[in-house]
Amino acid sequence: MAQNVDGASKMKAAKQRRDLVGACLAHTLHDGYTDQLYALLPIWQTEFGLSYAGLAIIRVLYYGTMGCLQVPGDKVLGRVTARWALALATFVAALGYLVMALPGGLFVLSAGLIVAGVGSSTQHPRASLLVTNAYGKESRGPLGVYNFSGDLGKAVLPALVALLLPFLAWRAVITLTALLGFLVAGVLLVLIPRQRTLPTLLDERHIGNTASGKGFGLLLAIGALDTAPRMGYLLFLPFLIHAKGGTQAMVGVGLALLFIGGALGKAVCGWLGQRLGVVSSVVMTEAATALLMIATLFFPLAVTLALLPLLGVVLNGTSSILYGTVPDLAPKGDTGRAFALFYTGVIVMGGFAPIAYGMIADHTSRAVGISASALTATIIIPLVLALRPALIRPT
Repeated sequence: MAQNVDGASKMKAAKQRRDLVGACLAHTLHDGYTDQLYALLPIWQTEFGLSYAGLAIIRVLYYGTMGCLQVPGDKVLGRVTARWALALATFVAALGYLVMALPGGLFVLSAGLIVAGVGSSTQHPRASLLVTNAYGKESRGPLGVYNFSGDLGKAVLPALVALLLPFLAWRAVITLTALLGFLVAGVLLVLIPRQRTLPTLLDERHIGNTASGKGFGLLLAIGALDTAPRMGYLLFLPFLIHAKGGTQAMVGVGLALLFIGGALGKAVCGWLGQRLGVVSSVVMTEAATALLMIATLFFPLAVTLALLPLLGVVLNGTSSILYGTVPDLAPKGDTGRAFALFYTGVIVMGGFAPIAYGMIADHTSRAVGISASALTATIIIPLVLALRPALIRPT
């Protein structure tokens, strides 16, 4: 009997690992697809004669499509297993990149961006649900690992594209990334274990105190606001480093230090939230975010660079804590829809926050813009304290 129990435990653990690796692989590719566009924008500006506003619109074709279709995309694929949903989403995203590589001018490029955005729109909610269903009440830490995997894609794929562009035409480079996507789609079908037709129902912890959805609404607001300081600070950081006497190379170093800390924070803070609790962890990370942002305004360049990895940890890490809380507060236990709504809020705020902080800085100063970003982080503290009653599970 003991051997049977032990064997069942090992099989369950193996399935959990495969689900997590599959979700992380999908997240790595899709986030890499999103950020590799930055490496291509200068080339498209030259080839198609685009203004900066035109480039922004080109980016929105992908980013906006991905954000706006999170909820409807999740609904359309709601009755498809996560295994097939992720493979199909990856295939469509890769197909979009293949369309971009076709000759035909700006219209074909735009069409490809929209198709790729459609494909990437379902990855976040379905992969998050896959991890949540695999680990149940222990999903907070694995969701942090999943969140971290997206940063790997953001770091690796844009860098790979940038390295290839001096040697290959941009259409050839995009074709290679499209082929990578087709490969990943096939790997996902092999890697992720077969599942039932419908997604696994979550246990009662996700339903007991979530029927009204009030707690989730507050969590959604907190998640959106948490994105704002991150986007605002990234907007100002290069100029802050220049103002302290840093070169363009130092700007690259500073961004790398912040991103390294951010990737580490996403992996670590998910586990921190599981051990210290959501409220205490978020209060700590948001307070640290505000203090470190302000500190970088006053310290010299060397000290500022030394602080950036730590700032990255708390600046990005909070998101893992919040993502891990979505299953606990999903309205009526519908975790897939809850993740879709949550990611929609985060993506929309990520688009508008830099514009708002930029306008503040334009009318005042860069220091005021950074201070406004820090102030936003402190606003989250009373909001997360108000979330505490919703996190208390009924006995």
